[in-house]
Amino acid sequence: MTDALPLGGFAPLIPELDVESIEVSLDFWCAALGFEVAYARPEERFAFLQRDGAQVMLCQRNGNWDTAVLERPFGRGINFEIKVKSIAPILDALASRGWPLFRAPADAWYRIGVEEGGNRQFLAQDPDGYLLRFTENLGHRPARSA
Repeated sequence: MTDALPLGGFAPLIPELDVESIEVSLDFWCAALGFEVAYARPEERFAFLQRDGAQVMLCQRNGNWDTAVLERPFGRGINFEIKVKSIAPILDALASRGWPLFRAPADAWYRIGVEEGGNRQFLAQDPDGYLLRFTENLGHRPARSA
C-alpha cells in the first residue's frame, strides 16, 4: 500500500464496487490480479486500487449506495475490461488458487472503423461475482470485409 494519490492522478471514470468482505476482495484483487492499494480508509472498509493505469474502488457494503436489492452475482449485465501487458501472470495466479475462469483465454478481433484491434483475453468473476475481462493487446490489422 502506498497510501498516496494514484499514479498518474485519477482516471475520468472509476468504478466503485460494493463487496461483501473487504479483506476477501483485497486478497483476490491484489494477490491474484496484481492490483495494489493506492490508499485506503480502513475505518470505512474502503480501498482505492490501481494496476497499470486501471483504477477501481472497493467498499464493503454499508447501504449508502444501494438503489435496489443487491443479489449475487453482483454487477449482472456489466463486464469490466482491464488492459494489462500480459494476461499470463494473472492466469498463473488464478490457476494456483484453483480459481475458475468464466471464459478461457482466446484471441478476439473487433472492428474499429477500417481497422480491427486484437486482444488476447479471458474472463473471471471476482469473489462477489463481478465479471472481469483482462485483455492483452495484439495490435491492429486491416478490417476484414463482412
